[in-house]
Amino acid sequence: MSDSWDPDEGNILASNLNLIKTPEEVLADLITNPVFPEGIEDAPHHIRLHYLMRLLALHVPSQPDQDLWRTIELVVREIYRCRDPRLNTTWADLSGEVPLLRRPDSPPLAAAVGGPSGTGKSQGVKRCLRGCLGKQTHRHESFPGLHGPVLQLVYLSVEIPASGKAKDLALALMDASKEATGTDRFDGWLAKRVLKNPLQALEEWHSWARSHFLGILHLDEVQNFFKLQTLKQRLQRRGRSGEPELSVQEDQAIKWFLSIVNKGQYAVLASGTNDGINALGHRFSTLSRITSMGFHAYEPFRDADDPAFVLIFLPPLIACQLTKKKLKLTTTLSAEIFQLTAGVPRIIVTLWFMAQRVALSLRHDELRLDHLRHASQTFLAPLAPAVAALLSNDPDRLRLYEDFVRAVDPSIWIA
Repeated sequence: MSDSWDPDEGNILASNLNLIKTPEEVLADLITNPVFPEGIEDAPHHIRLHYLMRLLALHVPSQPDQDLWRTIELVVREIYRCRDPRLNTTWADLSGEVPLLRRPDSPPLAAAVGGPSGTGKSQGVKRCLRGCLGKQTHRHESFPGLHGPVLQLVYLSVEIPASGKAKDLALALMDASKEATGTDRFDGWLAKRVLKNPLQALEEWHSWARSHFLGILHLDEVQNFFKLQTLKQRLQRRGRSGEPELSVQEDQAIKWFLSIVNKGQYAVLASGTNDGINALGHRFSTLSRITSMGFHAYEPFRDADDPAFVLIFLPPLIACQLTKKKLKLTTTLSAEIFQLTAGVPRIIVTLWFMAQRVALSLRHDELRLDHLRHASQTFLAPLAPAVAALLSNDPDRLRLYEDFVRAVDPSIWIA
C-alpha cells in the first residue's frame, strides 16, 4: 500500500490546488479567532471600542462548513480528472466534437447550499472556495497540447442579479470574469450594457469559461430567479397549507442555469434562501440534479441546549470580551443569548458586539446581562419580529419572512 496516494498525479489542472487536507486540518483552516493585544482591558474605553471591531471577524466552523469544504474539493478535482489535458476527450470537448464530457451514467456535479439569512452560508462558501482551492486563477507558462501560456480559472462566484433576467446574469458573469482574470474578451458586450441576444451572450461566456478550464461556478442568491410574494400576499396566505408559490422572473435565465448543470462541463454550486432552493426543486423537479453532490443546510441552532451552540459556538465568542470583569458562560447566559437571537449565528455575534459597545460607551468595566437586553432593544430592535417568529416556530409567522421558509430535506443525496 502506498503512503503517498495522489488521485491527481500528473494532472496540470490540479497541480496548483491546495493539498487535500485531513478533517482536523480543514477545521483549523476554517477557524478565525480575533486577536486582541495583551492587557487591552486597561486601554481607555473609547480606544477599546475600536479594537472591539475585530470581534466581527470571528468565524466558528459549523458542520455544514466542513461538509461543504469536502464537497467542493471532491467536485473540482473530479471535473479536472475528466478534463485532464492529456485526454483526447478534453480537446474534443473544447472543439465541440463531443456534446458532453462526462460519462452518460454519471450525474451532473452540482451541490446546493440553503438556509435563512444570518446562518453563515455565504461566508461558508467563500471560506471553503478559498481554503479548499487556493488561488482563484493560475497561469501556466506551458500547457499540454498548446503553445504559449494558459490562464486557468479555478472558481468564480457570482450573485444572481435582483432582476433574475438572462441579460443581467450575462453581464454579471462577464464583469466577474474580467475582474478575476483581466480578460478583454467581453469588453464589447460590457461597453453596450444592453444585450439584444442575452442567450448568445451567456453561451459566449460559457464557451470562454470552458476554454479557461473553470472548475466550479458558484451562483449565489438563486431566489432572485423567482418573484417573491409581497408581505401583503404572504399575510393573505396565513392558515393555508404549503409554502408560497414562486413564479419565474424570466424563462431564459432559469433554463440556461439548468442547461449548464446538465452539461457538467464544470461543477455548479447554487446557494440562497430556502425559498429559492425549494422553488428550484418543487417547480422544476431539479432537486436531484442540483443536489447530486449534496444539499448543505445552514440552520439556526435548535435551542439553548444545542451542543453545537453551547459547546462549540459560544466558548470562542464568550472569550472575546474587552471589559475588565467578564461574563462567564453559564446556562443562564446561553439561554438569554438564545432568547434574544433565536439561535441565528450572525445575530448572536452582532448582539455580543453591541452589548460590549453599550458597556464601553457607558464606561462600564463589567459586561452584564442587561447590556445584552439593552442592545437587543435598541441596535437590534428591527430584527425583533423575525426573532420572535423563529422562536415561535409557527409556520404562519415564519412565512411572513421569505428568508425563514423551511428547508428542503437535507438528507437528500444521490449515490
